[in-house]
This record gives sequence, C-alpha cells and structure tokens, in this order.
Amino acid sequence: MDDLIESILGIAPGSPLAELRRRRPEALQHAQGAYRELLMPEDPGNVSHVERAALALRVALRENDAALARHFRGLLEKAGAQESIMLAEDLSAAPMEGRLAALLRYADVVGTRPAEVTQGTIDALSAMGLTPRDIVAVTQLVSFVPYQVRVIAGLRAMLDEGAAPAAAKEKAA
Repeated sequence: MDDLIESILGIAPGSPLAELRRRRPEALQHAQGAYRELLMPEDPGNVSHVERAALALRVALRENDAALARHFRGLLEKAGAQESIMLAEDLSAAPMEGRLAALLRYADVVGTRPAEVTQGTIDALSAMGLTPRDIVAVTQLVSFVPYQVRVIAGLRAMLDEGAAPAAAKEKAA
C-alpha cells in the first residue's frame, strides 16, 4: 500500500519506524484512505480534483509544512493548474475573485476562525453550485490536512530522535 506520509518523510520499508506504524494497520489504512477519498475521489462531485489539491496546498502552507505543500503543489503542476497554484500560494489578504478564491477563503475561515462560519457562509457556497455533500467534502479536506501535518510532525520528531543516537555513535567512532 502506498503511504503518502511515509513517502514524504522517506521512511524506508522495514525500518523500525515503518514497523512501528504497522502495529496500527487500521490507522494507516484510514489515513491513506481519507487522503484518497478527499483529494482524488472517483466522483468528485462539484469540487474538482484541482480545486481539492489547491485547497490542500493552501492549508499545508498555512500549517507551515513545506514537504506536504510541495506534494500538493506537485499534484497541481501535473494537472497544469498554474493559476490555481498562484491563488493557493497567495496568503496575503489581497482581494481575489472567482470560485477557487471563494473556496480558499472558506478554507482560511474554517482553519483559522471557525466560529465565523455562518449560515451565510454555507449559503454562499451553495450559490456557487456546491451541494451539501460538496460542502462537507471541502470542510473535511481542510480539516484533514492539519491532521496530516500533525502526524508528519510527530513522526519527524521520532525520526530525529532515532537519528540523533546514530549521529552520536558516528561522531564518537
């Protein structure tokens, strides 16, 4: 099974950290499954794969995870979605127009000021043609990426701890 998190961190198959992660196979399966379903569902509804990748890129940038942001940017580059990259990477408060800009602003509000999401916010998304299912999918996506960021941060810390004793042994030799 491909595992985005292990790929991003360069965790080698069979390594102690890979083996540790396999002690909770359901956690691996659900994290990877959620990634696929939220980013690349067979039926994306009214939220395209490009829009989903742009939202994920925006959230990864807001969460300061450069490696995860690079991954999502790569998905957009493969799709030839340069304008989407530009919009997603613009974290300024500069006014932006259009459907993707509205989705990115929604992601920002959900991620930074969720109490400000109102019925009016949802109605605006509906007016753009999003169904309740689409709105739930977008909300789940912008909530899932911070989960990925935290898992990656924890595993990165474990990798650093594991690397520290090895580096000390090499230095002492």
